[in-house]
Amino acid sequence: MTKKEIAASFLELVGSGRVKEGFSKFVASNFRHHNQYFKGSRDALANAIEEDHRTNPNESVEVKFCYKDGNTVITHSLVVKKDMEIAVVHIFRFENDKIVELWDLGQPIEDDSPNEFGLF
Repeated sequence: MTKKEIAASFLELVGSGRVKEGFSKFVASNFRHHNQYFKGSRDALANAIEEDHRTNPNESVEVKFCYKDGNTVITHSLVVKKDMEIAVVHIFRFENDKIVELWDLGQPIEDDSPNEFGLF
């Protein structure tokens, strides 16, 4: 698998509630993340994703764009939940085909946005 395929597969697995599988297949043991709402460890993020899936599961996660530069992959995805759609950018840093670092930025998609081009 390419790094782009790994990033997309990881998002599809964890986005569908298969968090343990996604982390065990694709995330390094020394992983860290930069989501400001949780501690920066691998376990903290996995637990937060599992809890979110239990309380407010995703209906779908669709990677719209994916870019690679060296050991960095950036995805731009549409996350659909029961009551909202979110445009999300994930930045993955890889070592030896494992995700070692992750940043994520999300923006709810507004129905009445004046921007005729949308978020994608």
